[in-house]
Amino acid sequence: MSGNPDDGISDAMPGGAWGTLPEGVELYHLRPDGSIELADRDGARLLGPEREFLRFIDDGKFAHYLVGDATTSPERPSNATVKLGVVGPRSAFTPHAHGGEHFVLSLGHAACGLYDADRDRVTDIPLTPGTLIRIPEMMPHSFANRGTGPLTILAANTGYGIDHEDYAITAGEAERRAAGGIPAAGQVAVAAATDYRALAAALRDIEDLQRDRGIAATTVRERLAARLRRVATALEVRR
Repeated sequence: MSGNPDDGISDAMPGGAWGTLPEGVELYHLRPDGSIELADRDGARLLGPEREFLRFIDDGKFAHYLVGDATTSPERPSNATVKLGVVGPRSAFTPHAHGGEHFVLSLGHAACGLYDADRDRVTDIPLTPGTLIRIPEMMPHSFANRGTGPLTILAANTGYGIDHEDYAITAGEAERRAAGGIPAAGQVAVAAATDYRALAAALRDIEDLQRDRGIAATTVRERLAARLRRVATALEVRR
């Protein structure tokens, strides 16, 4: 869907910038309501799961690659993958661990459940808009959307795309490997010395916490801040 100055879509680009972009340049507007607009020299449109998004670990979560692609791997490297992700309201990813380190920038009210091996416990880190979290490779975690609308995130992973066997190792997959299961042909498993039984147990601990506590809600102050953020965005839109 291309934009024009009167369609209500391209107007969301600051100063109508979409109309002055050089060939090959893309401009992304990450809106407070969770939607994402892409503009280039030909116009502006809202990104949607029907075309520009891939399934992102779980149903209801989507990814749009900026660097690399779903097949990135140590054998087919792009050094890292960078992608926009959309997380459904009041939902969380299945707990998992990545073969490479992981960076997530939250543009809404989120939370990250992490297994702390030193303390042998799960800790839940609340995230607010503009917070970026770094997660080391093979650390069990789960990212959740605490809000009632779609959550946009910017995620970067070193070395792996979502099609790779080691992109997101869940408890079930860790248990399969602990029992002697071998990754799919042509894929290289991370860290031969990985204790998959311990990894599976840690991931199950995060699952148990999610089930027992559910997803934390936003606070009154956070909900007020979200409303003010939407007002601020509306004031910046070219009329």
